[in-house]
Amino acid sequence: MTGDLVPIAFDLPGEIERPRSRGRGGANRSVPIDHARPPWLKVRLPSGPAYEELRRLMRAKSLNTVCDEARCPTIGEGGGAGTATFMILGETCSRSCGFCAVATGRPGTVDHDEPRRVAEAVARMGLRHAVVTSVNRDELPDGGASLFAMTIQEIRLASPGTTVEVLIPDFQGDPGALDVVLAARPEILDHNVETVARLYPRVRPQARYARSLEVLRRAKAGAPDRLCKSGIMLGLGETRDEVVETMADIAAQGTDVLTIGQYLRPGPLHLPIERYWTPDEFDALRVEGAALGFRHVESGPLVRSSYHAERVLAAAPHARTAERDGA
Repeated sequence: MTGDLVPIAFDLPGEIERPRSRGRGGANRSVPIDHARPPWLKVRLPSGPAYEELRRLMRAKSLNTVCDEARCPTIGEGGGAGTATFMILGETCSRSCGFCAVATGRPGTVDHDEPRRVAEAVARMGLRHAVVTSVNRDELPDGGASLFAMTIQEIRLASPGTTVEVLIPDFQGDPGALDVVLAARPEILDHNVETVARLYPRVRPQARYARSLEVLRRAKAGAPDRLCKSGIMLGLGETRDEVVETMADIAAQGTDVLTIGQYLRPGPLHLPIERYWTPDEFDALRVEGAALGFRHVESGPLVRSSYHAERVLAAAPHARTAERDGA
């Protein structure tokens, strides 16, 4: 059925549930995991020569894409748009967020050759825009910040025309680690707040709402011309008032771009879906975001952090020049 419209699920054909070291809070009593999803949550399964070439290249260079590891519902869209998202620092996360499909456990050793291989893949694919993210590596002194910087630098050398976006963890609030990434001058600095403050203990137990806001504030303060971006997901039990308050908090840090998407439960050990927000509700939040001062808002059920990432630079084309000139 490859290529046909199917109800969206993170467990694509051929994928198996990866073992996780911790449970995720019991059965989904609100929206059963096998419950029929609404019609707007349907996408085409990835297929075609471009997608298969991407998979072959990733395997050949021993690289991870966040699309596969996190089971992104728009997995088939990135490469065709001249963008791709690479996940560095391994495939095992040191945190246990209740929404995430990436495996939790003891991470392996850092692969210092990984930045070079990412850059080679970017050049080979002829990408216009590369997104680099990672698992959390709280056991490392700098949280992996130096590998982010190395990856940006290697992409610059291998593919000078490619713009770079980094989706970073909070580095446990270490300003020095953040400065290491900022010094490499990515065109876009992205850090996701993910959910409303009230839900943090359940959704992101090792993270702090105020700490994530501080990452965004510092990133923008360090270079006002740098595009800063964040994202939240809906469907975990938040109210609309809480969502708007969270949007306002993110905007207050000087953040330029916001993504808003529907949470989709990766597996039976993850947090339940409390409800599906409708396309009309997402549209209304896009309007709300514009009123709050965001320069660009992507809001829709299938929106993810790197969804149509190339649109962000199109919305603010001066940012590339400013960052490359060292603004």
